[in-house]
Amino acid sequence: MMKRRNTRPRAFDPDPDAPQRCCDMPNCTSPAGYRAPRSRDSLNQYYWFCLEHVREYNARWDYYKGMSPGQIEAHLRADMSWDRPTWTFGQGPNPGKRTMPNEEDILDPLDILGQNRRARAERARSQAEPRVPGHLREPLAILGMDWPVSLADAKAHYRALARKHHPDTNQGDLAAEERLKKINVAFTVVKTHLQAEELEKAG
Repeated sequence: MMKRRNTRPRAFDPDPDAPQRCCDMPNCTSPAGYRAPRSRDSLNQYYWFCLEHVREYNARWDYYKGMSPGQIEAHLRADMSWDRPTWTFGQGPNPGKRTMPNEEDILDPLDILGQNRRARAERARSQAEPRVPGHLREPLAILGMDWPVSLADAKAHYRALARKHHPDTNQGDLAAEERLKKINVAFTVVKTHLQAEELEKAG
């Protein structure tokens, strides 16, 4: 059985991209195989040291040296958000202007926001539309009319239905006759309600 060769570099192996140069520590002539950042503000610029001197440099390195406790806390918070600006949920980048999140941009697999939107739309629709008196719902459905309706419109609509379903028009069809009876009763209920409303407004 062949033993698998470990190709991972050891922890203290020199950097394979290290330049062919001597250690940056003064008076050191050892090969520079290990890099270290020059400063907190220049993390992408490096010193190149030998193993002994990079260990010394790292032991003395203090990223937060010279920073106050408040600056250190602010820096840690920025690191937690990848240095991107943050604000309280529901607040925008402008402190004086309150902005709400766009529901369309929020992942909602349970459709909770969708249900809320539909409920709000239904409430707004019911508030915008005049409420149909309970005892008129069935009569209006029989007459095929929407609420609100005026007495003049109800009479005109009733006359058209009466002509359409009159037995003489339907060669004595019993079904049409029964339909007309229901129409007569429904119209009587609607007419009585509308006449009472007109009397109330006139009084």
